[in-house]
Parts: sequence; structure tokens; C-alpha cells
Amino acid sequence: MRFFCLLLIPISLLASCSQYGKVSFAESPQVINVSEYDPKEQQLPSKARFTPLNQTALKKSGALGLIARCGKGTHIDTKCAQFLQGADQQNFLLGTYYFVLPNTSATSQARNYISRLRNIKSSSSIRSSKVLLVADFDTKCSVSKMVTFLSEVYRLTGVRPVVYLENSDTIRANLNNASRQHKAFLRKHPYWLALYSNKHAAFKTPKELVQGSGVWDTWAMWQYAGVWWKNGRSVPHHYQGGNWRTPRYFGNLGQPSERNGFNGSKAELLKFWDAHSWNW
Repeated sequence: MRFFCLLLIPISLLASCSQYGKVSFAESPQVINVSEYDPKEQQLPSKARFTPLNQTALKKSGALGLIARCGKGTHIDTKCAQFLQGADQQNFLLGTYYFVLPNTSATSQARNYISRLRNIKSSSSIRSSKVLLVADFDTKCSVSKMVTFLSEVYRLTGVRPVVYLENSDTIRANLNNASRQHKAFLRKHPYWLALYSNKHAAFKTPKELVQGSGVWDTWAMWQYAGVWWKNGRSVPHHYQGGNWRTPRYFGNLGQPSERNGFNGSKAELLKFWDAHSWNW
């Protein structure tokens, strides 16, 4: 998924293209990601809120898709089915991710992932015929474990999952030291990066983070807003830089949320989502 800056585009977007992506923050299609720890507590009482089954506030705030955690290691996420049902009612693009742990078989985690999705689809009234697949790797996962998990998901579904990675020195070192064969394999899977701040000494922009991976040459999605737990409270973190001056809260929402921008237009988002979704 390569792109180039064109001389005919506005000067305001040239900086965006050189550092951030194909579009500015204002133009970037928005996607929410959630887990059983969501929704977070209401911090702005006068603002809107959402629940797993009522995501009207997310729709009104501009979300186009929702990606729900399906599981972590041997643990099955308790709210995944409800989040997918609620997202389906809003006609969102449906997505799921599995958090892969280093001390549990990658093959068994991949099978748990797909088995759980089959169960959700067969036991719910979800209308959507496809669901995005994402592999979220713990920072201590080896590259061989990544390859094993991705290979097993592909064997079971025929779909290349998206790869989500935190901004971690450990996982970056593992990627840079990977074999050429493993790097070539990983490049078949789009990169969803996490960068909540532009104050990191070496990686202030998505472009720099991509280059630091030693694998990918571009990114598909960017998690620009995350939520950390500190002193009994959810603390929003969000990127501030250039065209990507992101808000602390999403739209009219009064709850902290984890948010992502897609690297392209809405039409490109739909094409990307379809290519990496499983007809479950």
C-alpha cells in the first residue's frame, strides 16, 4: 500500500503526506477500538455516552467502524459479542482483534480467535457478513510467534490479518533482526501503529515509526488516542502535531476512548476493510 505526494495537491497537505499520511486528521476516517475494559467512566457529565449495545453516540461523533477485542492468550473477552452486536446496529464496519501473548501457543491462540468468532456469529443476530481480523502482539512476542499466529489464521480463514504493534523498543528490535523471509511475510499484512505523542525522541511521527520497524514502508491505521489507567482513573492520551492535532475526547463523547485514523479516504477504507475481513 504505497503512496506518493503529488505536486498538484494543496501545500497544506504536503506536510501531512511527508510526515503523517495521505490525509490530514480532519479528513481521516475514524475507527474506535474497544475491549471488556470499555466503555470508560463518564468524565464529562454533560456530554454523550455509549454502551456496548448502544453506540449511537459513537456514530454521531463520526465513527465509521469499531474493532473489539476477542481475546487475550487463553482469556475470552467478555464483551466482544455485545460490542459487535451494537456496532452492527449502527451499520459500522465490524472488526475484531486478538491480543497474542508470548507464553501461550500461537497456534492455539489463533484457533481460539477464529473459534470464538464462529460462535459469536452463529449465536447472534449480527447482519454483517464479514469481520476484520487483527493480530495484536504483546511486546515480548518473537517474530516467529507472530508468523505462526498469522499463518494459522490465514490457514483457517484465507484472510491476511492486520498487524497492530505498540511503540516498543523490544518489538522494534525483534523486527529489525528478523530474517528476510520473515520480513517479507509480515509485509503481506498491513501495519496498524500506535503513537499517542509526538514527544518521543526518535519517533515523533507515523512516518518515523514505520521506518523504525525495519519491515513496513507505510501504515494502514494509526491509533492516535489511547487510554491509560492511573490512580483509579482513566487518563486520555492523544497525539498533538502538525495536521494531527487530535482532541482529548471523541466528538461529543464524555468518556475517554481509544481512537484511530485510517491512512486514506473513506472509499479506500472500505476497500481495505473488505480485503482483510473474513466472511464468517
